[in-house]
Formats: sequence, structure tokens, C-alpha cells
Amino acid sequence: MVHKTITMPVIALRGMTVLPKMMLHFDISRPKSATAVEKAMVGDQKVCLVTQRDSEEENPDFGGLHSIGTVAVIKQLVKMPGNVIRVMVEGLERAELLALENEEPMLVGEIDTVFEFDEMIDDVTKQAMLQIVQDKLSEYGKENQRLSKEVIPGLLVLTDLGELLDQIAVQLSWDYQVRQQVLESIMLDERYALVMKHLLTEIEVTKVKRELQSQVKDRIDKNQKDYILREQLKVIREELGEDNPLSDADEYNKRLKSLKADKEIKDKIQKEIERFKAMPGGSQEANVVRMYLETVLELPWKKVSKDNNSISHAEDILNEDHYGLLKVKERILEYLAVRTLTKKGTSPIVCLVGPPGTGKTSIARSVAKALNKEYVRISLGGVRDEAEIRGHRKTYVGAMPGRIAEALRQAGVSNPLMLLDEIDKVSRDYKGDTSSALLEVLDSEQNVKFRDHYIELPIDLSNVLFIATANTTTTIPGPLLDRMELIEVTSYTENEKFHIAKNYLVRKQREKNGLTESQVTITDKALEKIIHNYTREAGVRTLERRIGAVYRKAARQFLENKKEVIEITDLSLETYLGKEKVTFEDVNEDDEVGIVRGLAWTSVGGSTLQIEVNVMPGKGNLSLTGQMGDVMKESARTALSYVRSICPDYKVADNYFEKHDIHLHIPEGAVPKDGPSAGITMATAMLSAVINRKVKAKVAMTGEITLRGRVLPIGGLKEKILAARMAHVETVLVPFKNKSDILELSDEIIGNLTIVYVKHMSEVLQEAFLQE
Repeated sequence: MVHKTITMPVIALRGMTVLPKMMLHFDISRPKSATAVEKAMVGDQKVCLVTQRDSEEENPDFGGLHSIGTVAVIKQLVKMPGNVIRVMVEGLERAELLALENEEPMLVGEIDTVFEFDEMIDDVTKQAMLQIVQDKLSEYGKENQRLSKEVIPGLLVLTDLGELLDQIAVQLSWDYQVRQQVLESIMLDERYALVMKHLLTEIEVTKVKRELQSQVKDRIDKNQKDYILREQLKVIREELGEDNPLSDADEYNKRLKSLKADKEIKDKIQKEIERFKAMPGGSQEANVVRMYLETVLELPWKKVSKDNNSISHAEDILNEDHYGLLKVKERILEYLAVRTLTKKGTSPIVCLVGPPGTGKTSIARSVAKALNKEYVRISLGGVRDEAEIRGHRKTYVGAMPGRIAEALRQAGVSNPLMLLDEIDKVSRDYKGDTSSALLEVLDSEQNVKFRDHYIELPIDLSNVLFIATANTTTTIPGPLLDRMELIEVTSYTENEKFHIAKNYLVRKQREKNGLTESQVTITDKALEKIIHNYTREAGVRTLERRIGAVYRKAARQFLENKKEVIEITDLSLETYLGKEKVTFEDVNEDDEVGIVRGLAWTSVGGSTLQIEVNVMPGKGNLSLTGQMGDVMKESARTALSYVRSICPDYKVADNYFEKHDIHLHIPEGAVPKDGPSAGITMATAMLSAVINRKVKAKVAMTGEITLRGRVLPIGGLKEKILAARMAHVETVLVPFKNKSDILELSDEIIGNLTIVYVKHMSEVLQEAFLQE
């Protein structure tokens, strides 16, 4: 390697590298660089061009410059507006920047010119390298047609390996950082390896690009070819006189003409059809519009079914399908009467509330049958996403209409009966509040123009007869509850269950198990025993399962024993259903101290609670056991406070409660209990234990107590009265304010019970205690 040290002006280059024998234009705006150019022009017009390591640095020092640069001669200099100088330079030779002698007013460096060193490579190897590079250049030219005409021929005539490698880096427009690596490769074999690596990479990239472009072109050509073939096939079919299938757009236009809808609706659909026509057949957007058009053209905008306005027909159907449920039937017949007289009328929003298994869903089906309406059911249990009701925007992938619009589409008419099942089970999450979305659906003033996010057109829901079902109203938000007319479907009496079983369930299960009445019969007493001793529920679902179990075993017995007739009686029932599953606790035979019979409501009907109180020496503590809830515990403390306040009337010592503990227990400790309706029962039991007075065993009571002994009204009276009858209670004490609820109950429910209305605890105690 030969060295020759000289001093000359230095220009720092940003984002570019100059190689030997490279011609380049660039602009100079920095004062230091301009001064260096002027200094060179006064002398031999030579400068050293060195690339900055960081192109953003404004005033680089020696460490901010690459050590290898190029000595170049300035061929042309032009002054431009704004103190900009445009220069044209030609690279002469590689040079190493050893040091900067000074940095002001320009960069002046100590330069050591560097000549390439190739003594390690013999001539044969150099010739082989030259041919390999030329072969790869020719291959690159085949992949890149522009370069094969303009650049490659000029490179292939070069016979000096070092010069050829430099010129490849210059002519192929490589990044300045790659050029800098080539410039710094003093050793010929290093430069050869570097240039070949980048050249081979360029060839592979060009091949991949060409293949991708070819694939895209082939795909476009195939679409065009398919289109031409389809058009030719259409013409051929026309020439042969065959039926020419209408295009999708023509089919949609035909369906639009026959669609019963407002002009606004039709105009919007027409615009969508025109958009669809203008789209390429297989595009994703065309598929989205096609799905939308299919949906809106299937909706029954103005299509209605004719209702059956015969009240007697409706009454016959309702009585035929359901036993009892007088209030529900009465409300439906009232609706029908108003609709018949007015010839129109906004459909009411009816909500049937009651325990599971009481026939709420089947009532809706019977109403649809009675009115001759299409019936659609929407299950709302567990629905959390608002889009389930209102639909998704068309812009989303996989968008679809909401359940309301989909139910209308399924019904095929705009005036169906729509059952919103389990409306108390809807919930909310981060996707929105489902119950809030239902507000517009169930508001007769707003649902004339219900907007589904997917349909984006006003849908008239005013002709839909909505019937909702719920097990409880406590979980239904207030605004939603306000929009519905509540009809309570209460639990059935044993007599009602008997009639339902005899008239409906027995026949249904007999047919379901492939039997006839001539093969298997079940007696009335057997049915009564199944109801009383094998089921405990408000509705009749378990009863139906028990009857089904009887018929299944009877079917097997019929086939195995080849019997002609099987009769199932109350005595043989144990063979089919096993031992009795349910036992009812009767009232105590003897009157006792500190034991009082209370009445409770449960989700499977009413039950009786035997409240027990023991008094023992202690420090005035009150113990409450039997899985009591917070409200019940508060009621017990209130009862105790009232008892303590009236104890002086019964000559109880003033310090009695300081020296005695009271323990109140409600048996069946594993069953959670809550509510205030046992207040008067607990007060009576406490006072009985404290003053040692016996309580009548045949008396049961229910009511909330206040601190001053007033008796407040409670709920669930029908179920509680039924439970009292089941336990053979003779007298039931009921809050006076519940008198209207008792008067609504039928004689069948009350039976031989004596109902006593009480306003104050003094009346309760008078009725409950044995007279001394």
C-alpha cells in the first residue's frame, strides 16, 4: 500500500458518498463548505469529500466523519439564489482523513491518498472474479429491462476489476451507506465480496417482484376472461332461445317492484341496487351490498296478516289450551274487543310475570293461535350486547341485523305476535346496555320508526303484539318496566294442577310414549298423590316429568308382560315413582310456649315456618339462627324491642332482659330465609317464651312489625294461604291492609280457613294466645 500525505480543504457530505470516477451534482449551503470550495477554486480545484456519520449533525468534528473519503476535482460551480452553491465534482482517488488541522472558517484536513492493494490476488483469480461479476450483471440485466439497455452495456466493457466494482456501486443507485462500505474496502477481495453480496440480493429481490407482478396480472386477466366468457354465454343462450337468467341486480329490481313499502324505503333500496350494479362481481363490497339487499327485500314492510277478530273463537282457544289464568285471558279478550271496535289501536306491551313452569310461554303461543297471528319467539336470557337488539353497522365484517328485525323477517308479516322470553335475564357489559336498547322497541310512541343499525331504515313495530315473560320484576330496570303492563301468573293450587294434569299433561305424555288410553290408564287419586307427594313447585314442569316417568315404566311393563290394560292407582304408584319425595309438615297437635307457625313465600310456592324461641339465664344477648338474611335479622331485633316495651303490662321484672338470653331459631337451618313478613310471628314467639304463655297450635300468621307494634302489609299471599291449608291450619292472621288481596282469591284457595285481619300486635296476641 503506497501513501502520499497532503493538506487540502475538506467538505462534509450529508446522505451521500462519492466514489472514484463518479460524477455528481450537489448543493452547498453551509458556510464552512462554501469557504472550502472557494479555497479549492483559487488553487488546484481539488477537495476531499468525506461522508458524515450522522447526516443530521450541522457541524461535525473529526469524530463525526468517516475516515475514508474521496479526493475530487471541482468541474463546475454555479451560485444559486439564497446563498446556495451548486457544484459538479468528479471523484479521483480514495483518501484517508488523518486529522483536521483547523475547523474555522472551513475544514482543512491532512489527507493520505490510498491506492487499492491487490498483491494477494493473482491474475487468474482476478480474471475469474471479473467474469463472475460480468455474468451476474448480465443476469441482473435480464431481470431488469431498463438497466439492461441503459447501464449494463457500459459496465460490461470495463476490464479493470477494481474500477468495475466501484462503477457497479455508482451506476446501480445503491444507498450511500453501501457505497461508503465499498469506498472503505481497500482490499480488492473484500470489495469483491461486498459488491457480489449486494448484487445477488438485488437479483433475488427483482425476481420476487417480477413474480408477484405476474401473479397479480394473471389474476386480473382471469377476472376479465371470466367476464367475457359469461357475456358470451349469455349471448349464446339468447341465440338458442333458452331462458336467460336475470342478473342479480335485475332480480332485485323485480322483487322491489312487488315489495309493499313506503316510497322512502323503495327509493333507498333502489339506490343500493344501482350501487350494486356498478360494483365488480366478485368484490368484497359487492358481497356486503348483496347481503344487505337480500335482507331488506325479505322484510315485511307493509305486508300484514288478517287477524281473527272473533272474541268467542279466541275465548274457546284460550280455554281449550289453558286451565285457569282468568286475568290473563280477560286482558287478551279486552285487547281484542278494543281492536275490533276501533279497527286499529296501538298494540299493548304485556309482560307475564310468574314463577317458572306456570305456562307463560305457552300462553303467548295460544294467544297467537287465537288471534291467527304469526308467532316468533326471541330468547333474551343472557343477552349482553346491545347489537343483539339493534344490529351491527354494515361496515363491520360479518354484520347482521338485530334480533327484532330478524324476527320480523322470519315472521314474514309486519303484525306478528313477538314473544320476548326471559326479559328479566338481560344484562349489560362494555358493549352496551341491552335493556336500554329495548326501551325504543317497547315504547308504543317511539317504535313506529325503530331504527336497526344494519337496516338503516325506519321499521314500523306499532302493529307487533309484544308479550314479554319474566320470573321477577326486581331485575328489570324501572324505565323498561314502566313501558309494560304487568299481568301476574301466580302459582297453581293443587286443584288447578289436577285439572291441568288430567286435561293436558296426561294426554301429552301418553302420546309421547306411544301409548293409548285403552292400554294404560291413570286414576284421579293417583294424579292427586303425584301432585301432593312427588312434586313441590309453583308450576307444573316437575309434575309433567313425573307423569312422563310413570308412562315410560308403563310402556316397558306393557311390552314385557303383554298386558292388555295397565291401570295405575294411588296404591301402585310407588312401583313407578319410588318412595314419596315430598312431605308436608302439619301443625303441632298441642299448644306450646315459644313456638309459633309463620308463613313464607318461596319460588316454588308457599311454605310454613315454625319459629322457636328459648329463654335462658344469661346477660341479655339475642341469638338468631337458621340462615336468616339481614332484613329478617333486623325484623327480629324490632320485634324484641317491641316485646321489651310491652313487658311491663305483663308484670315482667325490669331487669329480666339483662339477666336472660333469648335464642330465636327457624328450623330447616340449611335453607336461606329473608324478608320482613315474619315480624309478628317472631314477636309473638318471644313474648310467649318470656311470659310463659301458650300459643294456639292451629293459628298461623304473616305480617311486618314496626317498633310501635303496627302490622304492615306483605306479599305472596296466595302462596302463603295455600301453604297454610296444606299444613291443616285453621286460622290465619293477615295484615288489615292486605284485605283487598284476600278478597281477590277464590273460595277454592281459601277453603275452610278463618282469615283474621289485624292492624296492631295487640290484636295478634289476643288471637294467638290461649285465654287464661
